[in-house]
Amino acid sequence: MKKLFGFLLTVLVIYVIYFDLTVGTLTTPSPAKQVDAKVETVMKKQTGLPSFEAKVKPGETVISIVEHRLEKPLPVSITDLIEDFKKLNQGRNPEKIQIGSTYHFPDYSK
Repeated sequence: MKKLFGFLLTVLVIYVIYFDLTVGTLTTPSPAKQVDAKVETVMKKQTGLPSFEAKVKPGETVISIVEHRLEKPLPVSITDLIEDFKKLNQGRNPEKIQIGSTYHFPDYSK
């Protein structure tokens, strides 16, 4: 009896795997809808901070963009960089910058 139960359980597992691989258990998504992406340009406030404008590429962060522009390590603390970025971009959080969007970054080259 144990052998019969083991055999049936094995057949059931094999059938479930076969069914999952051929038919699938997930529902098919509805036809893809085209979504128009809106790239938002952030306007600069009058802050008196020297800045430059840059478009964010995949994998970039605020720190990497500023360091690449300076071609050397940051001359200020990260906290100061975050505060200056927020001042230049109307309180936008630097952790939530979006790929393809243009932002103002503090320019510490002077």
